[in-house]
Amino acid sequence: MSKRDELIAKYAADLKDKVGVTPDMDLLTKVTIGCGPSIYNADASTVSGSDESELTTVKNNFLIKKLGLKDSPDLDKGIAKVMEQYGQSNRNKYRAVVYYLLTKHFKKESAY
Repeated sequence: MSKRDELIAKYAADLKDKVGVTPDMDLLTKVTIGCGPSIYNADASTVSGSDESELTTVKNNFLIKKLGLKDSPDLDKGIAKVMEQYGQSNRNKYRAVVYYLLTKHFKKESAY
């Protein structure tokens, strides 16, 4: 099993255990691959739900550039909803899981 496959399995477990959703493994794999090498870096592989600059980066680089959404208050609401869904008390919010949840939330699976 490759390192990436191990991470995808870990993200799927996170989605089941912490969020309570059964992941679409095909989409989760594509989102994980889309994260590139950041998934292998301890700091870059997670998203801080309380760091405004990090959330702005998620909005600009993922929602606007990758998913092609227009900047609006709905994007911030979507990010807040996903952070709430993932659990504010959960310290390790994996970037791939957050991106997967945002992709599902905004119904932009077609971006992959």
